[in-house]
Amino acid sequence: MEHGFVKVAAATPDIRVADVEFNTEMICSAIGEACDKNARIIVFPELCVTGYTCGDLFTQDALLKAARIALDKIAAFTKGKDILAFVGAPLGVGGKLYNVAAALNDGEVIGLTTKTFLPNYGEFYEMRQFTPGPDKAGYILFGDRKVPFGPQLLFQDDQMEDLTVSAEICEDVWSPVPPSIRAALEGATVIVNCSASDETIGKETYRRELIAGQSARLIAGYVYANAGEGESTTDVVFGGHNIIAENGAVLKQARRYRNEIIYSELDIRRIVSERRKNTTFKASAEQTLIRVPFHIRHETTELTRTFPKKPFVPSDEGERARRCEEILTIQAMGLKKRLAHTNARTAVVGISGGLDSTLALLVTAKAFDMLGRDKKDIIAVTMPCFGTTDRTYRNACEMTKKTGATLKEVPIAEAVNIHFRDIGQDPGEHDVTYENSQARERTQVLMDIANRTGGMVIGTGDMSELALGWATYNGDHMSMYGVNASVPKTLVRHLVKYAADETMDNELKKVLYDVLDTPVSPELLPPKDGDIAQRTEDLVGPYELHDFFLYYMLRFGYEPAKIFRLAELTFQGEYDRETILKWLKTFCRRFFSQQFKRSCLPDGPKIGTVALSPRGDWRMPSDACAAVWMKELDEIG
Repeated sequence: MEHGFVKVAAATPDIRVADVEFNTEMICSAIGEACDKNARIIVFPELCVTGYTCGDLFTQDALLKAARIALDKIAAFTKGKDILAFVGAPLGVGGKLYNVAAALNDGEVIGLTTKTFLPNYGEFYEMRQFTPGPDKAGYILFGDRKVPFGPQLLFQDDQMEDLTVSAEICEDVWSPVPPSIRAALEGATVIVNCSASDETIGKETYRRELIAGQSARLIAGYVYANAGEGESTTDVVFGGHNIIAENGAVLKQARRYRNEIIYSELDIRRIVSERRKNTTFKASAEQTLIRVPFHIRHETTELTRTFPKKPFVPSDEGERARRCEEILTIQAMGLKKRLAHTNARTAVVGISGGLDSTLALLVTAKAFDMLGRDKKDIIAVTMPCFGTTDRTYRNACEMTKKTGATLKEVPIAEAVNIHFRDIGQDPGEHDVTYENSQARERTQVLMDIANRTGGMVIGTGDMSELALGWATYNGDHMSMYGVNASVPKTLVRHLVKYAADETMDNELKKVLYDVLDTPVSPELLPPKDGDIAQRTEDLVGPYELHDFFLYYMLRFGYEPAKIFRLAELTFQGEYDRETILKWLKTFCRRFFSQQFKRSCLPDGPKIGTVALSPRGDWRMPSDACAAVWMKELDEIG
């Protein structure tokens, strides 16, 4: 359970209709397998002790007696095992028959959740045999013990209170107001569902979207176990479509028509973090539901779920293209409004031949198209100096011409040398003053050209640079509108590639591909043999690692040790343990020390769930200390 991960399972065992002894054996076998694989929660289908399709056999005392005995046997099988199992069974109480999910832990039946909504339409006739559960849970005698009985029971881990589980049964989640809503509002972070949903055309997609959507709405994990082969096929067929979802994402789903157990790990801390941040998730102050403690052993959970190397970039090519088009539109719409509002006659972009300025130019051109304005009023300014290479200069000039913007060249070496003389800087001393003087001179040139032309300066810096503080204060850090402010570096690359793939201009396509192939560099140090001498990722670390760190730190509030664990798993074979730890320390140190640059960030459009605007998503004091984060990382190393 380290870092909040708990392994869960959804099982569809082989069964025989009304053969309780056989079914009990299969259920116990599945529990044993799940325990061997260190699952801590396992969920079985609806009425699986007897089979869902028993029909009027449910009125037979022999079947109901056998089912009750079976629950005792299965419960006994869990003795000494670190697992919480939910098993579907019929249960007679007070002269009525109920459809229940029995919670079993350490040898005992610890709770009996009743089905609230009984379908009585189409192929379903549950009200012929069963009674809806009571409105409110209470207690019944089960053997010689008083056991909680009713809807929305909460099963709470006795060591980790955030691991709180609640069950609902099949139709409950299809209803307008599922019982899991109340359970989640009172603290349930995991919802389990014992289900018997038959297969009809198109139902698989609806079922998957329903479970994913419910997990998103409740900000919860959802474990759905469905009836499969072995049920009667008199009128319907069951496919064993099991699903494990977390906050809108399907982590694992079973192959249909094959009875199997699926496993994944739910991230309870992530769920709790998301709920804390979401002010519309109003946890109930009134605790009305019965809480039932359960016990499982806590240890490090081996992770089988995967985490994307580039969490800001969709892995599916089609989805990535759609996302790129949407992002470019959001960026351009934001700039369009600002240009129109300020009555700016021109847009001034510093163009270097690098990725960020290329994206800014493409976005500006798109905004001008939206406004129906002549792109000649986009002034793309190239400002060669000590570190400029022929390759980036040539690309900057060529892409400007191809986008229809006006190219303006302002060499700044002479002005920077005069500035060096004025402040007493030795031009041969290639220190931070040497570098930043160039960056600030470029910003001054852009600002003054904007003044002369009645325009505004379009910022090019991206979110990854802002997170690391890899920007010159009042240099490239400053603009009048920063179109890339919430676009991480790994996504910038894909946006430029998308533009290259989409353009019909082969010459522009060639230039954009060469930009993509150019090393990321501020080009502030003199070239070596004509090539770029200063490679950003050699100095500050790989952006794919930093974007990974940034996503999990800001999006979910993960602690450094957890981020390190996920990075080590995700980048296995690409970066060794020492390298990942080195750059994670760099990230944390720079993220805290450079907040002052983000505190006075220019306006810019938000495009995703992670952003660093001090007016929106990230409000952090500039003097915040990184000691807690660094201490945790030092303990790893």
